[in-house]
Order: sequence, then C-alpha cells, then structure tokens
Amino acid sequence: MLPFARVTIVGLGLIGSSIAHAVRAMMPTVRVTGYDADPAVRARVVELGFVDDVADSAGAAVIDADLVMLCVPVGAMGAAAAAIAADLPAEAVVSDVGGAKVSVIKAMRESLPHATIVAGHPVAGTEHSGPDAGFATLFRGRWCILTPDADSPEIAVERMRVFWEGLGANVEVMDPAHHDLVLAVTSHVPHLIAYSIVGTASDLEEVTQSEVIKFSAGGFRDFTRIAASDPTMWRDVFLNNRQAVLEVLQRLTEDVTALQRAIRWGDGDTLFDLFSRTRAIRRSIIEQGQDDAKPDFGRSHD
Repeated sequence: MLPFARVTIVGLGLIGSSIAHAVRAMMPTVRVTGYDADPAVRARVVELGFVDDVADSAGAAVIDADLVMLCVPVGAMGAAAAAIAADLPAEAVVSDVGGAKVSVIKAMRESLPHATIVAGHPVAGTEHSGPDAGFATLFRGRWCILTPDADSPEIAVERMRVFWEGLGANVEVMDPAHHDLVLAVTSHVPHLIAYSIVGTASDLEEVTQSEVIKFSAGGFRDFTRIAASDPTMWRDVFLNNRQAVLEVLQRLTEDVTALQRAIRWGDGDTLFDLFSRTRAIRRSIIEQGQDDAKPDFGRSHD
C-alpha cells in the first residue's frame, strides 16, 4: 500500500526534481504537484513534464496534498513553510530534505505550529543543480536520515520510512542534533575543505602560470567536483549548522597540527599509521555499498 496518494514538492532543483522523477517511476499512481518560487524554473518544469501539475503559488500547490516535501535551501525553509501555512490540509505530513536539522525543525515548527512534521535528509546528490539535473535513481541504495522530534507522530515517521524506501533509499532514524554532528564530519566540513583548497589553488594560479589547473591530479580534480556544488545551498548549510561545523573544524585543526608536526620532525611512523587507518575506512565505505572500487572512481578513459 502506498503511504501517500498526492505529493507536493516545493522547490524543483536537483533533489526536488529527482524526488518527482523517482515518484513517477516507482509510484506511478501517485499524483505529483510541483512549485518553485522562480517562474523560469516553473516554465522549464512544464517543458520537462516530470510532474502532473505545476502550481503558480505555494499555497495552490499544497491545497490537496497529503505529503509536502520542502526542497529549498535550509535558510529558506522557514519562509517556504510560512508560504504554505494558510492552505496546508490538517492531515498532511510535511517533510524536507535539508542538510541541517535542528535549525530547520525549529523554523518549520514556528511557521507551522499545528502541522505534522517529520524532518528528513536524503544523503545523495551531485555537483549539478536545477530541474534538468534530476533523475529517478538518485536515491537508490543511498541513505535517507529521518530526524523526527518529540512532536512527530510515530505513524507519520513510519509513512515517511515507507515513502523513502519506495524510492530505493535505505532509511535511518536519528536524533536531529546527532544528525547535525554526523553530517558535519561526513559532508559539511569536507565541502568546506574543498571550497578552501580550490580557492587557494585559484589564488596560486597566477603565481604558477596556470600550472595548478593544467596539471590537476586526481585529488585536486575531485575537490573541484565537490566545490562545484550549489553555493546558496552550502552557504545556508554552514550558517544553519555552525555549532557542529565549528566543533568538527576545531578537532580537524588539532589533527592537522599534529600532522604538520610529524612532517616537520620526519616522523614517518605517525604518517604511515594514519594513512593505513584511513585506507581501511575507504575499504569499509566500498564494502557498505556507498561507492565502488573501480579504478579512478569509475571514470571513463575512452
């Protein structure tokens, strides 16, 4: 049995459009309505045709929904929730896809004090954005973390679990604050490092007469892929998860200082031990199906 019959997606970028594609593919009887604040995006979605209807306002989009997915940057969640408040059906479940949860839940609760809210975060994406970037298999085999709070009914949490599993995702339920700390380690700080190192390379490009770009090795090349992610989304993630990000950055700073000391004093044993331990972590990621072991990360060299 399908958990929802009428799904509304507010925000039709990569994640929102991918949810729409996945619902159409995996739950073909479910009616999908879309809305985006950008008229150009709405027009493009009409051309692409991956939703049943594109509404002209957020309120009109949710008027008969039984699931509303807020797929906007985390800094815009409160405003997006407020825009649907007057027209949201009393029985509808509201969820989201934001990468920071404590601040998003607070914003949604303030705008929708009487709504049934089950916050969530599909840990999936690409460096591309916009409605053309979405595809139905984005969530297949990836994790979606549900982060209900004390006011989230268990039945609604279970419906969201069934929904995401229906799109091919693995589902984990996690405390919102714990989610923010985990994602600071696994996603947010790695993105911050990528933005930083690519920015440093850009500053050095003039000094090296473009050799940094010309001779990009695998490591730097992969940093540039991460750093190509949507700037609005990541700005909002860092501002809305600042406590956890700053905590992890402090620990990282201490660890980098220890590495700096080992390099300065020629302490090869410390370096080798660290590199061996982190190599094992890479193997664990592959074993759990979160990446594959193809040479050069599966890049084609034809």
